[in-house]
Amino acid sequence: MSEILLLIEKANRYIKSARLLINDGDRESAVSRIYYAMFFCAEAALLTKGLSFSSHKGVISAFGEHFIKTGIFEKSFGRELNRAFEKRQAGDYGYTFVIEPDEADALLKSGTEFVNSVANWLKEQI
Repeated sequence: MSEILLLIEKANRYIKSARLLINDGDRESAVSRIYYAMFFCAEAALLTKGLSFSSHKGVISAFGEHFIKTGIFEKSFGRELNRAFEKRQAGDYGYTFVIEPDEADALLKSGTEFVNSVANWLKEQI
């Protein structure tokens, strides 16, 4: 199985885990899983162009340059990936940061849309 397909599979598992975590009340961990699901799809998309990066910011920036600015994906996808990264940072490293239930639900919805759309595009490319 190609690395791209493995990343898609992992992204889908992370979205599923995020749903379970939200249902269990662990919204900070859920946000982390949502972000990583999106991140894995962004990495997979960059692989179609022979690109890989060693930092999260590098992946996010390159995804924006190669897939958002070119119109392959909607601008909202770039915003949502950045938002998920920021929330993941705050949730993982903040002491008092709390993700509200509606915020976690909204991020799960946008993260799921991101993963599904990017994964469908990727499957057309390979």
